[in-house]
Amino acid sequence: MIEAVFEFLKRHDSLIITTHENPDPDGIGAELVFYQIMETMGKQAYIVNSCPTPEQYRFMDTENILQTWEEVKESLPKGSALVILDTSDEYNIGKIKDYIPHSAEIFLIDHHEHNEFCTFDNWIDSKASSTCELTVELATAAGVHLTPKNSMAAFAGIAFDTGFFAYSKTTARTFKAAMTLSESGINPYEIYREFYENTSIAALLLEKAVLSSMEILNEGKIVVQTLKKEDLEKSGAVLEDSDGFINVPLKCRDIKVSILLKENREGTLRCSLRSKGEINVAKIAQSFGGGGHITASGFKSQVSIEETKRLILDRVCKELAQKC
Repeated sequence: MIEAVFEFLKRHDSLIITTHENPDPDGIGAELVFYQIMETMGKQAYIVNSCPTPEQYRFMDTENILQTWEEVKESLPKGSALVILDTSDEYNIGKIKDYIPHSAEIFLIDHHEHNEFCTFDNWIDSKASSTCELTVELATAAGVHLTPKNSMAAFAGIAFDTGFFAYSKTTARTFKAAMTLSESGINPYEIYREFYENTSIAALLLEKAVLSSMEILNEGKIVVQTLKKEDLEKSGAVLEDSDGFINVPLKCRDIKVSILLKENREGTLRCSLRSKGEINVAKIAQSFGGGGHITASGFKSQVSIEETKRLILDRVCKELAQKC
């Protein structure tokens, strides 16, 4: 499928690179790697996201290459190709979807479970651990030697999506990509420190509030946690501070599925799902209009927290009854 990417690139000299709303390290790292590939090929490229880079991930973009749609929407050239990274759902990219009618062509690169409604040309490989893994392979195939800064960003993306090489989708292929990046002289501990030893007091207070909401259900097989917008306001934290909260219950050997319902400050509700593999939570999320991996997925909800909880628990309990 790498050949399809190169064929796409032959057709375009100007490209806009983007990722999903609320960009995470995998999306950000993949953007920076793809951007360097485009620069090396002599193409005009822009990285434009709908949302600003979260504060805790700004260490990945020290040169401030990432821009927001609101900042540059009037100055972007019409007729550029659009490359969407780390999602196969063009409606999951936020306001930049307004550019779709003006783009010459759209191409998606992603590692989540395939979205059956995706109609654009793509390189979707659900066996890859991360989109950064794919873009590192692309850089290698293109003969591009990544800079230390972009190698660090790509390593951070892989580390984030694999739980520092612990999750089930970590393979020899993942380590090969990590080795390629390590050869540039990056320091993995610096990335670990940014992720796990750089939190704020506000984030700790938010975690305290979310943990206090924990419900253990279905004979100890399911955990539900709730993060309300009031929790953000009281703690002074931001929604991105909750990254990782959903994984805490999975430390318990009896828990099969962890569910986190979280509101942002505007009241938009998202449901995140994690499992240990017995339950395909990507399939569940897709039934609610979302997606993800077999063991990690999510979706946005248009109904209340209580109604969302009822609907998702009904579905998860049915899946557990069949599988466990």
